[in-house]
Amino acid sequence: MSYIPDPNQVFPNEYKTSCFIKNVVKAPNIIIGKFCAIASGTRFIMGPANHRISSVTTYPFHVFGGAWQENTPPHMDQLPRKGDTVIGNDVWIGRECVIMPGVKIGDGAIVAACSVVTGDIPPYTVFGGNPARFIKQRFDEELTSLLVQFRWWEIAPEALVEVLPMLCDPDLEKVKGQIKARLTGKE
Repeated sequence: MSYIPDPNQVFPNEYKTSCFIKNVVKAPNIIIGKFCAIASGTRFIMGPANHRISSVTTYPFHVFGGAWQENTPPHMDQLPRKGDTVIGNDVWIGRECVIMPGVKIGDGAIVAACSVVTGDIPPYTVFGGNPARFIKQRFDEELTSLLVQFRWWEIAPEALVEVLPMLCDPDLEKVKGQIKARLTGKE
């Protein structure tokens, strides 16, 4: 059998230029799907990096202790809660992006380099800028729907080898036909 990269290695390629994210990102409120490409310099902003915005001042007096702590409400209790940051499967995030807390990026989405993601991004779209805005759909509606159903990232690594030529084929009409055949079991 051919070599399949070991998912438990941090740097699975011989050049040590790419890593398996699941072995690096350990924050429990950042959920990253399979087969994502996250470029160098990407930063995930965590909830506690925020400041309260419900009062006149945003300054965190409470964290300094003493009389300031005694006369202010607990700092963490007043921070805005955005929820988990969820990155879908097969997402590409370009170099130097900033992902704000609680953002959800859909399967197959692309985020252009140097973007600041402040809101959710739908599956199979391209977003970019500061703040990141919709640029275009990656594929037509039919192919997007087929990909959402096909969920190729759930295929076992040994079986995925057989699907790789289809996943990398630029003939999208041919790919549509192949995915339809796989979904209906008529291969």
